[in-house]
Amino acid sequence: MGRATLIGFSAVAMWALLALLTDASGQVPPFLLSAITFAIGTCVGLAARLVMPAADRNQKIPPQVWVIGIAGLFGYHFFYFTALRNAPAVEASLIAYLWPLLIVLGSALMPGERLAWNHVVGALLGLAGTVLIVTKGGGLAFDARYAFGYAMAAVCALLWSSYSLLSRRFPSVPTSIVTWFCAATSVLSLACHLLLEKTVLPEGPGQWLAVIGLGLMPVGAAFYAWDIGVKRGNIQVLGAASYAAPLLSTLVLIAAGVAEPSLRILAACVLITGGAALAAKSLLMRKPGAKEVNA
Repeated sequence: MGRATLIGFSAVAMWALLALLTDASGQVPPFLLSAITFAIGTCVGLAARLVMPAADRNQKIPPQVWVIGIAGLFGYHFFYFTALRNAPAVEASLIAYLWPLLIVLGSALMPGERLAWNHVVGALLGLAGTVLIVTKGGGLAFDARYAFGYAMAAVCALLWSSYSLLSRRFPSVPTSIVTWFCAATSVLSLACHLLLEKTVLPEGPGQWLAVIGLGLMPVGAAFYAWDIGVKRGNIQVLGAASYAAPLLSTLVLIAAGVAEPSLRILAACVLITGGAALAAKSLLMRKPGAKEVNA
């Protein structure tokens, strides 16, 4: 799949640890946790600057890049936390996780691509998996009590897929810019914490280690790796592969004894993963040596 695509997929592997590390971080409220971990993620970027080639200081960053980056990182987390406050966590999380499918479908509409049957069928399979989660395997009756939370989760999916697709429009912007996206997200998250939450800090070294782990990997290095993947890798393959994260996350939680096995959740993940893979079928079958970045 190419080096850049594999680097992008490493972000997916790190995101699979998000649920486990968040659970191990204790009762820290979400916006405070976001503020702390994105501050650590900022430090990851600053440290990377010491070992990576320096970016051109004279390069002008288009204003829309700042809007896209900050709206993507902070906006996604703001609406995700809002969704969790207004809908069941599993359902809200997996609705938000429609973003890989939206990336696959959205990238198919980019210049040089077209929407084929496998994209449509893949989207329907992904939708079937989401319906299975939201309805808890029952009928299609929609619980109006959680409508607002479901809508906020859908906004998450739209925001992150848009961030990923629009970032590809600016391949010349260095990945080091993510450092400042993380810094802005940390500051805005802290402001939301002070306005909306009661301060509860991690207790003991175990919880602090979990928070540091979150900042170094799922909230830190993962966003830099993702930036490389969406700008220089095969974004449709990367989008399809991203559906491995909820499945891997579920398996990690089960292996750690934090969650119980659930055939319904696993079946939904299989449907969504299969749908995204089918949507990227034409690209997965491309001959070796094809360029990763489309003209």
